[in-house]
Order: sequence, then structure tokens, then C-alpha cells
Amino acid sequence: MITLITIVHIFVCFFLIIVVLLQSGKSGDIAAAFGGMGSQTAFGPRGAATALSKATTWSAVIFMVTSITLSIFAVRRSGSNSVLQGLKPAQTKSQPAKPATPPATPQQQAPTKK
Repeated sequence: MITLITIVHIFVCFFLIIVVLLQSGKSGDIAAAFGGMGSQTAFGPRGAATALSKATTWSAVIFMVTSITLSIFAVRRSGSNSVLQGLKPAQTKSQPAKPATPPATPQQQAPTKK
């Protein structure tokens, strides 16, 4: 299932790139380069949606759905592991550090020099 969604996702990615690059800009004429309004305005009346704009919309929707689906599958597969899960807690200043050698107890005699 994940393989099929990944393959569909890759094809949609390439299709979306191609469709976006084939479209012309809203102000693609020479007057827009010099600040003129040109034949189209940014917030003016919008023409009918072309086949390329509809293909862009649908491929963007499919891209988002496959992206969300793949991320959900990735979380379920790996579980809810934390990045810090394997680390030991650091010693704080309130905890005394353990000495390297244990102190002598009353039952044990400290070694004496002869």
C-alpha cells in the first residue's frame, strides 16, 4: 500500500511541476516589466479556468492527500519514539556525585604504612 501511494505521489510531483511550468503568468506581457497595468490586472476580473489551471488544482489536491497519507503511515510504522528516548538523565547539582572509591567502614581497617 505504501509503495503504491509513493509511486502515485512521485508521478503527481512530476506532473505538478510540468503543469505549473507550462502556465503563463498573470502579467506576462512586456508592460508589466515597467510597471504598466498591461492587459491583465492582479485583482481584476478573472477569465475562465483553463485546462491547465484545473489540472494544477487537482494535482495539488492529490499531492497534499498523498503527502498526508505517507506521513501518517510513517508515524504509525516508527511508533511514537522520542529523539531523547535512549539518553540517560544528566546529574543535577542537587545530587551528590558518587566517589570513585568507597569510604572505609568501621569493620574494615584502613591500610597502614609499616
